[in-house]
Amino acid sequence: MLNIMGAHVSLMNLENIRIVREMRNSVNRKVNCEAANINKTVNASVRQMEDIRCLRDTVGFEQLPPHLAQIARLRLANPDASLAELGEMLAPPISKSGVNHRLRKLSQLAQQVRKKKGGSCI
Repeated sequence: MLNIMGAHVSLMNLENIRIVREMRNSVNRKVNCEAANINKTVNASVRQMEDIRCLRDTVGFEQLPPHLAQIARLRLANPDASLAELGEMLAPPISKSGVNHRLRKLSQLAQQVRKKKGGSCI
């Protein structure tokens, strides 16, 4: 409508405002997504560490299968490492999916221990 009325400068100003808002919204969405992913990763790592400590303090790593004890020790030594980084640290290296599977198995074992101990690992 502004173009038909001959208000080309106003049309360009309006378009500039629209573009700036669109860019700002896009950046905000990306930042929010990254923040959510970081929070999710940190929460998962904390939960994994609690599960591993529970198993270490109650069952002991000696009672775990070697591949689970190995990933448990590695996670305790590297709490900030990503799943892919943990997988690369193993000899032989395993995939991110393999690390996740092992950590999930440790979590299941910790839940079983907690049930037997009445909800606590101490």
